[in-house]
Amino acid sequence: MTAVGDGFVTRATGTRPVAGVPTPHPSAPIPVQGDPVGAHVRVPLGETGLEVFPVMLGGAEFGWNVDLESSHEILDTYLDLGGNIVHTADSFAGGRSEHIVGEWVRTRGVRDDVVLATRVGAHPDNPGVDPVNLVRAVEASLNRLGTDRIDVLYLNGSAGVASVEDTLATAEWLVESGKARSIGAFGFTPEQLVEARILASAGYPRLTVLDVPYNLLRRAEFTGDLRLVAGAQQMAVTPSHALEHGYLAGRHRTRAEVGRSVRGTQLAANMNRRGSRTLRALDAVGAELGVPPAAVAVAWLLAQPSVVAPIVGAYAPAHVEEFVQGAGVRLGRAQLAEISRAAE
Repeated sequence: MTAVGDGFVTRATGTRPVAGVPTPHPSAPIPVQGDPVGAHVRVPLGETGLEVFPVMLGGAEFGWNVDLESSHEILDTYLDLGGNIVHTADSFAGGRSEHIVGEWVRTRGVRDDVVLATRVGAHPDNPGVDPVNLVRAVEASLNRLGTDRIDVLYLNGSAGVASVEDTLATAEWLVESGKARSIGAFGFTPEQLVEARILASAGYPRLTVLDVPYNLLRRAEFTGDLRLVAGAQQMAVTPSHALEHGYLAGRHRTRAEVGRSVRGTQLAANMNRRGSRTLRALDAVGAELGVPPAAVAVAWLLAQPSVVAPIVGAYAPAHVEEFVQGAGVRLGRAQLAEISRAAE
């Protein structure tokens, strides 16, 4: 059973009295039957055949800045709010993130309810996406995740792709063997994506999803030819770093706060007039709509062409409660223009 309170859906204990559990006060939120509201919010993830919540929970902090118990609380909150797609990578915390996600899936018994997306190719044991290392990397990820299949397998080409054809031939075997349901790309150049599409016409699997760092303050990596190619190929874009490590959620307002953060060196570049203008614009639009800045930043991404499900990390359950609201925010043209101008 679920209950709705403060705009979010949370678990309730039920209508029958339970020993040791206080009877709810008459003014408490009224329990409602059925699934969380967000469970009915689903969009097609490009041509993968998967239906997903339009905001993906990222696991980059799991096993590094967030321990196992806290990670599971974050995952529980995301699921309770209707989310159904989790993104991790073989390189996140040396593989600990995949292990934490896998333990959560196993202990909660939600494998068939959750779309698992993982990025391989950057683990030191199996670097790159050449045929041998790609197979080894996928087997290692499957073992850490405790599953027999990866729903969205992102191929990390940032270290270089020696042969697109060999990589896709290996991906074809992974799909045919049932180890991967769909194939995505990360770190591929526009030219490599074009080559991959030509090869797909010859029977190789298509790269249907694109993971690229992209947010209000970080647009250079998804401009020009890459954006044109992704749009022409109708790839589902799932931007990583959607909130710039929490900066666009308004968590780091001063240089002192940035300095105390783990990601201080990466965030420092945003502590300028442009960053401050952007936060003020997010605050203003958020106040107008009654949602936090994180939700506005996510909504801005969802309003961009080809973007289907931004990848957002979290350090605490409260962060999830903020950013998932972006899935329900529709920004007007004037609001989009105001935010974009501030971030220029």
